[in-house]
Amino acid sequence: MKKENVIKILDCLREEYPDAECALIHGNAFELLISVVLSAQTTDVSVNKVTPALFKKYPTAKKLSKANPEDVSEIIKTIGMYKTKSRNIIGLASKLVDEYGGEVPQDYDSLISLPGVGRKTANVVLSVWFGEQRIAVDTHVFRVANRIGLVKADDVLKTEEGLMKTLPKDRWSEAHHSLIFHGRRCCHARKPSCENCCITTICKRRNL
Repeated sequence: MKKENVIKILDCLREEYPDAECALIHGNAFELLISVVLSAQTTDVSVNKVTPALFKKYPTAKKLSKANPEDVSEIIKTIGMYKTKSRNIIGLASKLVDEYGGEVPQDYDSLISLPGVGRKTANVVLSVWFGEQRIAVDTHVFRVANRIGLVKADDVLKTEEGLMKTLPKDRWSEAHHSLIFHGRRCCHARKPSCENCCITTICKRRNL
């Protein structure tokens, strides 16, 4: 895609979704990290329903590290893979306490060493909390970026690498949130609302 069209897409999405930002409710880096881990294959809305009770009972890594997995599972049982996630966030909290003084590290390699934390989660935390320019590729970003022609990749990692080459670095984080909002509100998986799309004249899918 031509550079001018890439910028046009980013500008149109910025105008269409001025409120595009992280939808997970959090008050600190620890809450954000836990929320993103819990959001895997689950909607942010579902996560936001369980985290208030979770953080009220376990407000710090130290307290969560000592939790009983069954007690945590009971709190988050309405979200997908809750048993695995319960074990992961307790293990994550334990490692934060043992190796990082209970604080969330601002380092990619350290983050992905934590139980349940992969590329997407690490990039979200570094972008949203620490203000770094990052592209976190979830299902929406993967689908929309490939569908509209920003990249042509067959997996998440290649999509992330392609977007890093295609997009201006100072707009990586913005693009991540804009593509998510576009995927949720317009460019749906099964039936994209092309007639209501703000980038329909630039979209590769619509102009093949």
